[in-house]
Amino acid sequence: MKPKKKNMRFYSFQIVIEKEPEDEGYFAYSPNLPGCFSNGKTIEQAKKNIRVAIEQHLASLLEHSRPIPQNDRLVHTEELSVGIPQ
Repeated sequence: MKPKKKNMRFYSFQIVIEKEPEDEGYFAYSPNLPGCFSNGKTIEQAKKNIRVAIEQHLASLLEHSRPIPQNDRLVHTEELSVGIPQ
């Protein structure tokens, strides 16, 4: 007997990764999920850890019949450097 496949619904979340001000490492969070954050020694580790934190946060929201927030208008973010004459 084959195990049943669970239907998956995918959500997208923007994440922010900041250098820890007084520590070697990085702080990660999603602006759409207040209170959901993580950290890591490297950027890659912080990204991996915030993914786990978001998965756990979403599981808790669903368990408590709370809506999962989505920001449908924001489709792309990136860093932009701008030069200003002095």
